[in-house]
Amino acid sequence: MIPAGLISRLRTGIPLLSLAFLSLSCGIGGTDFAGGGTGGTGISTGVVSGFGSVVVNGVHFRTDNNVAPGFRTEKKINGADKSLERDKDVFAEGMVVTVRHGAGDNNAQGIEYRDNLRGPIAVIASGEDNIIEVLGQTVVVENAATFPSLKQNDIVEVSGFVDNAGRIRAAYILPVSPSTQEFEVKGFVSVSSSTGFRLGPLPDGSGTTVMVSYPLGGPANNTFVQVVTTDREPVGGSITATRIEILAARTDFPENIAVDLEGLVTTPWTGSGNDLSFEVEGKRVQWRENTEFVGGTRNDAQQTNRKVQVQGTNIGGVLSAARIVFR
Repeated sequence: MIPAGLISRLRTGIPLLSLAFLSLSCGIGGTDFAGGGTGGTGISTGVVSGFGSVVVNGVHFRTDNNVAPGFRTEKKINGADKSLERDKDVFAEGMVVTVRHGAGDNNAQGIEYRDNLRGPIAVIASGEDNIIEVLGQTVVVENAATFPSLKQNDIVEVSGFVDNAGRIRAAYILPVSPSTQEFEVKGFVSVSSSTGFRLGPLPDGSGTTVMVSYPLGGPANNTFVQVVTTDREPVGGSITATRIEILAARTDFPENIAVDLEGLVTTPWTGSGNDLSFEVEGKRVQWRENTEFVGGTRNDAQQTNRKVQVQGTNIGGVLSAARIVFR
C-alpha cells in the first residue's frame, strides 16, 4: 500500500448537504425549472448541452450575477479554479460535469469538470463503432464528424460516459498541445499489489483495464484515482505511474443527498426476483413501487447501455430512484 502522504488527496468539491427531497415533477426535458426547482436536487451530473447560464440534464443552472449581484459560482476544470472566468470560457458542450446547487433551486454554487483521460492516440479503428485507444483505454468516438480529424499520436482530452464493457463513449474530445509531456487517466483500482494495480472505468474491475506499475504499491481496491504518467502508450500491457491522486468518482455521493445522475446502464435489471435494481457506470440504482418512469417502462432497464437520467436519494451507497427518465 502507498504510505500516507505519498498520494496527493484532492477535495471532492461535494460537501455534505442536508437536503429535503421534494416533488420531482418539474424540470425534465426542458431548459428551466418550473416553480423554482427540480425538488431540491443538490447534485446534478451529466453532459453540458448549452449555455445561458449552463445547461445540464435539461436544466438551466444560473451562475454568477444571474444568481444574485456579486455572487460567484465556483468553477473548476481538472482541478484548476476558474471561478473568475465566464461560463463559456471554462466549459464546453459535451463535457460531463457535476453541478452543486441549492435545495429547491437552480442556482449553481459550484460546477466541476474532470476529464476521463488525456494522452496520445495509440490506435485508430473504424467500424460499427469508431474507436481510438488512449493509455490502454478504449474510447468510442460518437461524433462521426470528429473521427476523421483524429490521427495516431495526436494528444487528446476525452470526456464521456462509461459503457458496460468499460469503454468511454466520448461526448467531448479536445486536441491538446503536442508539447505536452505528462498524461493522465482516471479509473477504479483492482488487483492491487505491492508493485502496482489494474485501472479501469468500472468499480468492479470488469471491462477495459490497463496495468499500472507503481513502485510504492497500489492503493486499496475500488479506490478511484488519477494516474499521471509520461508513457505515451502501454509497454507490455502496462503504464508506469509517476504520481497518483485519489479522487471522488462522479458516481460517489454523500449519504442521504439528493442526486440527478445521467449515464449509461452498465448492469441491466434481470427482470426477475425482488431486486428491482440496475447499475449506471457501476452505481446501483434501485426503484420502488411509486417510482415514476418517463420515456419508457421498468423493462427498459433491461437494455444494456441505454442512456438514463435518474433522480433520487443516495442511501447506503445505493441511488434510491424517485424518477427514471429513458433517453
